[in-house]
Amino acid sequence: MIATLVPLQSAVLALVALGATGVVLSRDPLRMIFVNGLYGLLLVLLFVVFGAPDVALSMLVISTVAYPLIVLVAIARTRGRK
Repeated sequence: MIATLVPLQSAVLALVALGATGVVLSRDPLRMIFVNGLYGLLLVLLFVVFGAPDVALSMLVISTVAYPLIVLVAIARTRGRK
């Protein structure tokens, strides 16, 4: 059973590395929020594969709801002041 998870873990780790690179290379704030949300979902998948479903649920709420909402509100408030 453990030997069968190693290829899956390797694939998910590679996807997480690609997602992190995408977050770093994106320059537009709205695109960065979207890419960061996808990166958060990849991290959720990583936590599930490594057997931490409680951490995965917390990360799901933070990366897909809380963080994008806070950043979008901050962008809207700063653009509204100009």
